[in-house]
Amino acid sequence: MKPLQVEVASDVVCPWCYIGKRRLEEALSRFDHADRVTVTYRSFQLDPLSPDTSELGLDEMLAARYGRSIVQARAMNAQVSAVAAGAGLDFRLDIARPANTFRAHRLIHYAADRGLANDLTERVMRGYFSDGMRVGEREDLLRLAVEVGLDKAGAAAVLDSDAYADDVRADIDLARHFGATGVPFFVFDRRYGISGAQETALFTEVLTTTWADRQQLIAAGSRGATCDDDTCAVPGQG
Repeated sequence: MKPLQVEVASDVVCPWCYIGKRRLEEALSRFDHADRVTVTYRSFQLDPLSPDTSELGLDEMLAARYGRSIVQARAMNAQVSAVAAGAGLDFRLDIARPANTFRAHRLIHYAADRGLANDLTERVMRGYFSDGMRVGEREDLLRLAVEVGLDKAGAAAVLDSDAYADDVRADIDLARHFGATGVPFFVFDRRYGISGAQETALFTEVLTTTWADRQQLIAAGSRGATCDDDTCAVPGQG
């Protein structure tokens, strides 16, 4: 039987995506069949028109985008940081720098071809939310790629080209096909979906339900010829 597949539409600068990632991981740590589950993070862009990097802090960016004061934006970020802390994450949104994530997503697809996509996804998210890394810039992304074990020259070649651009766009189209209008969006065996960074208990429930559904065989058609014990009957006779 194939592993249970969890696909997550996610952007690496989305705070709720990082929180949702931790909650899914917590659910998996308690799931008896976690070794039979694969998790794939699929590219999504919250703001495809944003510049590669910005000198604005996150407080200033949010204030400008949503018409809030700096004080209000700072309070919003503090609330998110408190929720993140409950998930075991150390957000430093005061040093976060908004970025266009298309380049990062291309690099993650390169990492996927080498079995390191989840490692790089985690490192880029931590770099953005905790370390003040500029994840839209080449040098910072290259440093993170090398940290997770990617070949420096290979990663540099990807960053200096448009490699994997079609893969990123395909992921975004797939998320829309799933019905995602925001992220994170979690899809279990392409059968069940969870929108948003829900509580761990819901992830556990959906994992359990999806696993149970996979164990059930659905009979197709009327009963055919069978052997029961020592008797082999032909349908409609006997």
